Amino acid sequence: MSNKAVENKELESTVNETEIAADAVASETATVPEAGASSGDIAEVQAEAGPQLVEETVSRAEFEKVKAERDQLLDRMARLQAEFENARKRAEREKQEFRDYAAGNVVEQFLPVLDNFELALKATGSTEQLRSGVELIVKQMEEILRQMNVTAIPAVGEPFDPRHHEALGQVERLDLPDQHVAEEIRRGYKIREKLLRPSMVRVVSNPKQEVE
Repeated sequence: MSNKAVENKELESTVNETEIAADAVASETATVPEAGASSGDIAEVQAEAGPQLVEETVSRAEFEKVKAERDQLLDRMARLQAEFENARKRAEREKQEFRDYAAGNVVEQFLPVLDNFELALKATGSTEQLRSGVELIVKQMEEILRQMNVTAIPAVGEPFDPRHHEALGQVERLDLPDQHVAEEIRRGYKIREKLLRPSMVRVVSNPKQEVE
């Protein structure tokens, strides 16, 4: 074999070895992400590199523990909401029962008054007898109101008080003090110190007296 043939064979062998080394380097480089590579590129590199074990940030046991705590909190919240709703309904029911009880006591006291009115309507006596019967019924009703701490508001002859009196007009009178109640149209009432309704009155206008 000539020297020329030997040189060509050695050169061909060197080229083959160089190509094999280059392919190996390229294969290793493909599995390493470059700086600044995206997560997609990294995932692609990992997929090409083959399945690898990735450490989980939360273990299965920890996940189940947190899930159980969440379920317990949700269950407790649902129970508290149900208890609150039951308490609200119970309080509303007790309030209504108290109202019914209070109203029943008031109505029960006025039933005898109603009975007497019905008897008066059935009476066949004279007008004067009927009037006397009605007066007795009024006194009976006033006594019931007194027992309930309901009293009439003084009106005629009293100084006009806008807190207790509602003026429907003025009446010119020279025999009564100015700005006093001359006439009561409708009686007012209060229970203890609470006003139930004001008295409807007409107020004195006395031109001979100066209004202070």
